[in-house]
Amino acid sequence: MEFETLRFELEGELGILTFNRPEMANAVNSTMLEELNRFWEEMQHREDCRVLVLTGEGEKGFCSGLDLKEAADLGGGFLGDGVSGQNLWKGQRRFSGLIELMRSCPQPVIAAVNGAAMGAGFSFAMAADVRLAAPEAKFCASYINIGLGGADMGASYLLWRIVGWGRAADLLLTGRVVGAEEAHRMGLVNELCPREDLLPKAREIGRMMLEKSPLGLRLTKDALNAALNAISLADALRLEDRNQVLLMENMLIAGGMIPSSPPSAQRDGGGEE
Repeated sequence: MEFETLRFELEGELGILTFNRPEMANAVNSTMLEELNRFWEEMQHREDCRVLVLTGEGEKGFCSGLDLKEAADLGGGFLGDGVSGQNLWKGQRRFSGLIELMRSCPQPVIAAVNGAAMGAGFSFAMAADVRLAAPEAKFCASYINIGLGGADMGASYLLWRIVGWGRAADLLLTGRVVGAEEAHRMGLVNELCPREDLLPKAREIGRMMLEKSPLGLRLTKDALNAALNAISLADALRLEDRNQVLLMENMLIAGGMIPSSPPSAQRDGGGEE
């Protein structure tokens, strides 16, 4: 697979996917969004790759979340042909759909978090099966810090299952940054590794998994997903998507970027008989 914003390497049956926008701390622009959707859709059916490692290029970040510079371009980018409730919904679903694709892919995913995992990057790390982190790593559910709801891209579904309800509520409601050591203590991270040992450790764990039978590995992840999905992930994502679109619309209305009511309502209402 050829990409502009990602790099994929196959080492035997171990795949390594790297967010590859180091100059932007691996922030997700519209190109990366489409390439990630294409990648995870293809992984649903690939049999030559049995385990995946997910990491970021450079020293600034694993994935710093949404590319806010592109998101500010209301005439294109994430919003296609412009600002509308429909385009906001489509864009939001392209993001949240990545979490469903990550969880449903048959390959176990090991996140090697080498730096900042913010917003979408935080959700990508949560959607992995195993998380390793360098001491420089930091985590933040930053959605609430930019005027959106703190629960986005599966956060309300995944985070409390990983760290417990109280800690999840703390992180989602405050939007505070959690360093690698605290993340390890609360169980968000399985293991801390020096930066230079992070990928070697991820490869070591991946190769341990590859020693197992292909069907056994696949069915184990399937069983974990079955237990995880006792309450529907799709329902949690739909609720999050609704909340985020409503909040985005309110922000755009407050900024005078879209009208507060549809043109038809403006034409039909308030006229004299």
